[in-house]
Amino acid sequence: MASPSPFLDNFKIPDYILVPDSQVENVPVVPHSPVLVFINSKSGGQLGGDLFKTYSTLLNPKQVFDLGEHAPDKVLRTVYANLESLNVQGDQFAKEIRERLKLIVAGGDGTAGWLLGVVCDLKLSHPPPVATVPLGTGNNLPFAFGWGKKNPTTDQRSVETFLDQVMKAKKMKIDNWHILMRMKAPKEGTCDPIPPLELPHSLHAFHRVSEADELNMEGCHTFRGGFWNYFSMGMDAQVSYAFHSERKKNPEKFKNQLINQTTYAKLGCSQGWFFASLSQPTNRNIAQLAKVKFMKRHGEWKDLVIPPSIRSIVCLNLPSFSGGLNPWGTPNRRKQSDRDLTPPYVDDGLLEVVGFRNAWHGLILLAPKGHGTRLAQAHRIRFEFHKGTADHTFMRIDGEPWKQPLPVDDDTVVVEISHLGQVNMLSTLDCKSKSVYDPSSPHHEDEEDDSGEEDSLAEEFRKFGAADTFRIPDEVDFSHLS
Repeated sequence: MASPSPFLDNFKIPDYILVPDSQVENVPVVPHSPVLVFINSKSGGQLGGDLFKTYSTLLNPKQVFDLGEHAPDKVLRTVYANLESLNVQGDQFAKEIRERLKLIVAGGDGTAGWLLGVVCDLKLSHPPPVATVPLGTGNNLPFAFGWGKKNPTTDQRSVETFLDQVMKAKKMKIDNWHILMRMKAPKEGTCDPIPPLELPHSLHAFHRVSEADELNMEGCHTFRGGFWNYFSMGMDAQVSYAFHSERKKNPEKFKNQLINQTTYAKLGCSQGWFFASLSQPTNRNIAQLAKVKFMKRHGEWKDLVIPPSIRSIVCLNLPSFSGGLNPWGTPNRRKQSDRDLTPPYVDDGLLEVVGFRNAWHGLILLAPKGHGTRLAQAHRIRFEFHKGTADHTFMRIDGEPWKQPLPVDDDTVVVEISHLGQVNMLSTLDCKSKSVYDPSSPHHEDEEDDSGEEDSLAEEFRKFGAADTFRIPDEVDFSHLS
């Protein structure tokens, strides 16, 4: 049993704030950083469950939620409705709690994205900023905001250290992105997902987007969702798909973060990612798979020129990919002037679009100032797939991959990504992400040298997030989100 600590009073929330119609308590001091804690107890092997026990012991157990048992949208609706009711009654303590409230989510990137989707979707008054505990394999979201990428220890000291960081953390806005996918409906079976297609939890089926949508065609289905970190297509998504398929077949072999990362690397070799130009047919090149258009700002669509050797394309929102690598880097002043390129800010309404030839090309990210092939920065981007030499490709959203069928007749598969809005995150002093509005984010910090550079040339958006498009069906194996 943990010993009482005055420090923990900075975070504790009394029962009457959390449970509607409970007896109002006379609490003398408003906590500095009241928190609601959401934990995927199935993430990180046993770590998720252990972390849940520690938080429940140190804080009020009623402010700590196991995501396997409590849907975050229902929790937040209840708490915020109660806060509003108490505020109307003139409860100043409740008013202060609402203005100071912060969220902590512990799990993999899928879990963190789920909670962010809920916050975005609910359109709360005083939406709370979110801190992320790394408890997955890649942990790109936590790493991008300075929370680390190694799974934490779960003892009292470790949790108190994290809470101290939460109390001192800075609020930071980040962009979120809407994704729309249309494809021909299957001749047999139901939709959402299309059997045997297993789509990410963030993509859900709609028979039509709106009555006026010109692309609503008989026999077609529309999928809609969103992401926070990246959308990718090609070889990297193929390796990720192989990893997730293997983990689904043999979950007992994937209980350790180091083992997971080692297995991932081995699959990269076995899938031919390191020798793509030799082992993979040319019909896997992105330029042959899809016609790609992008929009830099609000305006007209432009064709995206993709070099024929590119096997993987990444549309990146955060400077953290494949466990913390930054594929875009920082373009030097000449590139910023000649090609209208900017550093990768997380709140500028732009995605960085980067290409890779193979895994060896990806290894350049490990070098100082290394980066992939910068293709464009986009406010919107559209992929159109017509009948061709390949019958499928692989796609991935924030770590969740799927095998995407491509047209076999004269139909078209369309994937369109557009900027939706922003959400609040909490960041530490080790934050890797940069804000275009923050004077402490230098525009030319760590910019690359010229040497060694390799450059190649409505209604459907209204709802977004876990409350609808990020919802987790009851029958879903929750451990998949870890």
